[in-house]
Amino acid sequence: MTASDSVPSSASGAARIHVSAAVITDAEGRLLVVRKRGTTAFMQPGGKPEPGETPAETLVRELAEELGVTVDPAALGSLGRFTASAANEPGFLVVADVFTVDLGGQEPVAAAEIAELRWIIRADAASTTAPLEIAPLALEHFLPAADG
Repeated sequence: MTASDSVPSSASGAARIHVSAAVITDAEGRLLVVRKRGTTAFMQPGGKPEPGETPAETLVRELAEELGVTVDPAALGSLGRFTASAANEPGFLVVADVFTVDLGGQEPVAAAEIAELRWIIRADAASTTAPLEIAPLALEHFLPAADG
């Protein structure tokens, strides 16, 4: 996400970056997060829409590009629209259409601009030995408190 891709918000003065994002959890209840090349924060997989795409279509395309997984748009579960500070653009807000996603046994792999992926719980962000930088959207709304 870059500042040039944002739309100014007349209400708050902050620019808004619209994205679609996935909540993907494993059998242990951990949340899948990714880190894009050249960034330090881990965030939910997803991204910005192409012209004419619906939020679900955006997410399906992004998951194929970033994680190499195929998801049926009809199988997405809408959680709604969430807003948080953007992880990589100070002064910007991210507005995310968020969906639950079942990978159906597919194993995600880091592809395209993704440098790393991890399955995490809240304790990973708060670790005193090696805390992870987690994007506000995931940290504030979707990061599980504990295993299972």
